[in-house]
Amino acid sequence: MVFLPKHIHLAELVLADCGERKLMLATAESCTGGLIAGLLTEIAGSSSVVERGFVTYSNDAKRDLLGVPGDMLADFGAVSEPVARAMAEGALNHSKADIAVSVTGIAGPGGGTPMKPIGLVHIACARRGQNMMHEMHRFGDIGRGEVRMATLEAALHLVRRQLGAD
Repeated sequence: MVFLPKHIHLAELVLADCGERKLMLATAESCTGGLIAGLLTEIAGSSSVVERGFVTYSNDAKRDLLGVPGDMLADFGAVSEPVARAMAEGALNHSKADIAVSVTGIAGPGGGTPMKPIGLVHIACARRGQNMMHEMHRFGDIGRGEVRMATLEAALHLVRRQLGAD
């Protein structure tokens, strides 16, 4: 996956926003498979902000690495607001980060259902001492890569909003 200049610019803004506030960031990624952490670490000096990234593609990984309750996964499914929120909270609890962003969704081309169609993505951002933020996006069946890149952009914008910068 090649990052476009707009992605690099957005990542630079997030790193600067966090850096100015002396905050460390963690990512918890499912449908993006590490793209957010990968984009952030494309930028020199990102180690002063990026604490760690969790790629939790499977439900087992969500449980084992982030502490997402198994009953929550069973009751709501991996692609849901409660799971996105639990992933973000788990990333904070299992790291030294001050802020964490999580993404879980259906990138396609398969896996969609009428209730959870291709392009459905839940994003959450947790910051210590702040209320958690959540967004649901319905990007549509625009292609796997396009869903993943749209998710990356939306996640970084949510981080900026959580910081009061966007």
